[in-house]
Parts: sequence; structure tokens; C-alpha cells
Amino acid sequence: MATLRDIKRRIKSVQNTQQITKAMEMVSAAKLRRAQGRLEAARPYGAKLKETLENLAAAAAEVQHPLFEKRPVARRALVVVTADKGLAGSYNANVIRRAEAYLRSEEGEKTSLITIGRKAGNYFRRRKAPTLQHYQEIGDQVDIQKASALSREIVATFASGEVDEILVLGTRFISAMSRSLTLETFLPIEPPEGKKEPAAYIFEPDAATIFASLVPRYAANRMVMMLLEASASEHGARMVAMGSASRNARDMIDALTLVRNRVRQAAITEEIAEIVGGAEALK
Repeated sequence: MATLRDIKRRIKSVQNTQQITKAMEMVSAAKLRRAQGRLEAARPYGAKLKETLENLAAAAAEVQHPLFEKRPVARRALVVVTADKGLAGSYNANVIRRAEAYLRSEEGEKTSLITIGRKAGNYFRRRKAPTLQHYQEIGDQVDIQKASALSREIVATFASGEVDEILVLGTRFISAMSRSLTLETFLPIEPPEGKKEPAAYIFEPDAATIFASLVPRYAANRMVMMLLEASASEHGARMVAMGSASRNARDMIDALTLVRNRVRQAAITEEIAEIVGGAEALK
């Protein structure tokens, strides 16, 4: 049985851990508010950009773009988005588990990985999974310039013919308590159907030039949105995980305190019994 000193040392250790988890919960809550605000501000822009692309596609249906090109899939890339840090509950594990399931499927035989986040990169590197590129240190706050540069590099692998299709596996933020896994086709871009009654647009200089500028921006925006969704999901998962850890620490402290009191009471009772026994022996 543990001694009274061991139990006190254990209680102190759990209290120190509880202070850390409480601090991390508060920090994650603050980061979540910022990430959620940026995500909610970016969603209308993404929706408007898609609407604009649909309108232009309807007005200039004859214009084609290389990122719309559908090719026979001889090689595919799967972009796996995780966090650089852990202590976020099952957030990273769920994404990695889904990626592994995809790699074991029939489509996974011709699939290579593009990993975003240290957790996915380290995991698949240890297992020697086929990896085209790895990105990390994206930051707690998604940097638009970094995300755009990352998008250009990923788009280049498709445009050069290195891969024929690019999928993205990430998370969609629903609320602090809820998120869902998403597996979407990133490239080729599904050609927008456009509206049945296209607006009368005057293209200057021409539709092809405008599409050449707009379509890469649309691809970059999708990448930014994907990273913003992942960032908000990560902070929400970490906040919930640290809150649960703090509650578990509190319950453990209560249980250890009860054990400590019992051990101390038993020691006091034993000492009293020894004193009484000694007094009786002297009579």
C-alpha cells in the first residue's frame, strides 16, 4: 500500500497537471474564437467566388482551362490535413485512420500522399508510405500567403501531369464540439454548370485571360478554406480534450484526497492503539 508521503506527492503532481490542462483549455478557447471568426468571414468570399466562376462559365461556355481537364487516372494524390501538435483528442487519429483506410482500398494502390501537418508527415514517414510532398509549420493562424504558395505547388503537380487527380482529406468545422471528415476532389475542378440564363458579360481583354487568372485564385481559395476549416476544428478538439482532462484530474484529486484521509486516519488509529496498549502493559 502506498504511504502517506507517496499519496501527497501524487496529489501534487495531478494538481500541477490540472493547472497545465486548464491553461491549455483557455488558450485553445481564445484561438478557437479567432479561427472561427476568420472562417466565418472567409466563407461568404468563397461562395461569391464560386458564384462568379459559375456566371462566367455560363457566359463563356466555350472557354476551357487546364485545371478543368479530366484525364484517365493513372496516378492519384491524396492531400492529408492534420495538425502540427497533438493533445487534440482524436482529431489527428481520425484523419490518419481514414487516410489509411483509403490507401488500403482499390483506389489507394495508385495513390501517393501529400501531407500537411507534422502529425500526418511523421506517421506516414515511419510507415514508409509513398509521399510526394510534406508541409508543416502552417501556424495556428492560417497565413494566406503560405496557403497560396502551397496551393500553387500542389496545382503544379497536376498541371505538369505528375498526377491525374488530387483528393483532399480534412475536417469541416461544425461547432466547438462537432466536426466531420471530408474527402473531396481538389483537382480537376468540376466545371461549373453556370446559370440557365447567363448574364450579358463583356470580357476585357478576353474570356480566356480572365479564366486563366480566376481559376487559380479559385483553387487557392479552396486550399485556404480547407486550412481554415482544419484550424478551427483542431482548436475546438483541443479545447474539448483539455477540458475533459481537467475534469478527470479534478476527479482523480478527489479520489486521492479520500485515500489520503483514510491512510492518515488509519495511522492515527494505529498510534492510539499502540499508546493504549503500552499504558495497559505498564499497569
